[in-house]
Amino acid sequence: MAENITESKMEEMQLNDGAAKEAATAAEEDIVDPWTVATSSEKGIDYDKLIKRFGSTKIDQALLDRFEKVTGHAPHHLLRRGVFFSQREVNKILDRYEAKKPFFLYTGRGPSSGSMHTGHLIPFVFTKWLQEVFDVPLVVQLTDDEKFLWKDLKAEEAFRLAKENAKDIIALGFDVEKTFIFSDMEYIGSSPAFYMNMIKIQKCVTYNQVKGIFGFTDSDCIGKISFPSIQAAPSFSTSFPQIFGGKKDIPCLIPCAIDQDPYFRMTRDVAPRLGYPKPALIHSTFFPALQGAKTKMSASEPNSSIFLTDTAKQIKTKINKYAFSGGGTSVEDHRERGGNCEIDIAYQYLTFFMEDDERLEQIRKDYTSGQLLTGDLKKELIVILQKVCTDHQDRRKQVTDDILKEFMRPRKLKYDF
Repeated sequence: MAENITESKMEEMQLNDGAAKEAATAAEEDIVDPWTVATSSEKGIDYDKLIKRFGSTKIDQALLDRFEKVTGHAPHHLLRRGVFFSQREVNKILDRYEAKKPFFLYTGRGPSSGSMHTGHLIPFVFTKWLQEVFDVPLVVQLTDDEKFLWKDLKAEEAFRLAKENAKDIIALGFDVEKTFIFSDMEYIGSSPAFYMNMIKIQKCVTYNQVKGIFGFTDSDCIGKISFPSIQAAPSFSTSFPQIFGGKKDIPCLIPCAIDQDPYFRMTRDVAPRLGYPKPALIHSTFFPALQGAKTKMSASEPNSSIFLTDTAKQIKTKINKYAFSGGGTSVEDHRERGGNCEIDIAYQYLTFFMEDDERLEQIRKDYTSGQLLTGDLKKELIVILQKVCTDHQDRRKQVTDDILKEFMRPRKLKYDF
């Protein structure tokens, strides 16, 4: 018991580290919170510093080895390459899997645009792989309420975007018998159990705490202040009685970008007080904008990213024209000095989408030595992303409104608990 109290106190201290914006007092300090990700470094966010600041644990080779031993599957390339780089208590999830005890997956999407971009695919591609490896239920939260509260969006439009984004998620090939996708605006009003967990969470977190965690100010609307309880609630199996039969002891694993961690530090602090298991987390790095790690991707700036609706021609143009290069100032300079893969966006994107480790390593060596030119590197990426987007568009056309309704219908999944 004393050990649990100590752990809880440690997380409570991490909760009150202040808003990331306020913490970033020095010009060189990274800003990372659920709404803002910014850095002054061309190399992007310093993730080692972020791990220390957030109090999470770096994914090491020992964990990768254990993952392979327990599951019988080699780690996904996004795990091997450190795209998913940080975690909280993943070992406990592996313990449960070894003991044949249940758990579930929980991830989400904030629908702020009609089309997702390629970076939005990353957590869902990885989550789908986790679901296939572990054969467990998945709940996907669409935070249309959050986007209504934070963005200049009408509630009806946010709800419409949620359904459009759900079709993109379904098009990745999730199994309808194992997956429940829900819109906050639609599901919460029909689920007393979910709402009850929300208010239980709200009662455990003071206004001062939520200001400290998220940086809310006196001018923020009250909807923002209560929203963290909505994102926390899916962490608990009792929020989905139709799936888990009211069982309260089934934990979840949450794959997400590390900017979402403040929500779940709060959740992990609250969970023991409600008699629920703490959620485990596995964090990803950020997908950079085409213009480089210092630039923010934005749905309102179409040239900052590759959208899933882009044509082959648009993809080629965007990458050739806007993808930040780590190459030399001239062919001669590049041949002599080589390219810098740490800041080259075409190479960075390949680390996410090229599955062949040996081919990727050869590209890294050739580009670093100057043998491979920037134009050739971009060609590699263009071919891959054209296929990613074209294949996705073809699959999305097959997602009918009836298929969407079935994924979003509260129901029992194929599992018995």
